[in-house]
Amino acid sequence: MNKLLCNWVNTIETWETELMQLSHDTITNRRNRQNRSIKQILGHLIDSVANNHQRMVRLQYNRELVFPDYQQDNDLWIALQDYQNADWHSLIQLWKHYNLHIIQVIKSVDSSTLDNYWKNFEGTSVTLRQMIEDYPVHLELHLNEIRELINQ
Repeated sequence: MNKLLCNWVNTIETWETELMQLSHDTITNRRNRQNRSIKQILGHLIDSVANNHQRMVRLQYNRELVFPDYQQDNDLWIALQDYQNADWHSLIQLWKHYNLHIIQVIKSVDSSTLDNYWKNFEGTSVTLRQMIEDYPVHLELHLNEIRELINQ
């Protein structure tokens, strides 16, 4: 687990530097398959860390968590928060520091709570352990999307 968390910190710090150097045109005009700009993808990653933070904390004191899923509303969340017009450097810092915070949360998890679970909007049970293991994979997926857009 510690190696995973160290790699996660390194990923965040490396990407922070790279994201800060991107041009306005690159972050606003290049689009992925979902028609999201780099700013919107980073906004989605902020939404993801925010929702996972809530679930990870709440699952430490609830055996079964009843908490809304936002997966089916990703585009609505992005639109309502207007990431496309948000300050780029502020988005980067929010993304960075929220990820560093969730790493601290994960370090503090009591292992006896790892099998506590939440049900997503499809009714699938997701344990705290799965959430912790899957979040960095989700992060990498979207960072790879950003990489593809940078390289266009």
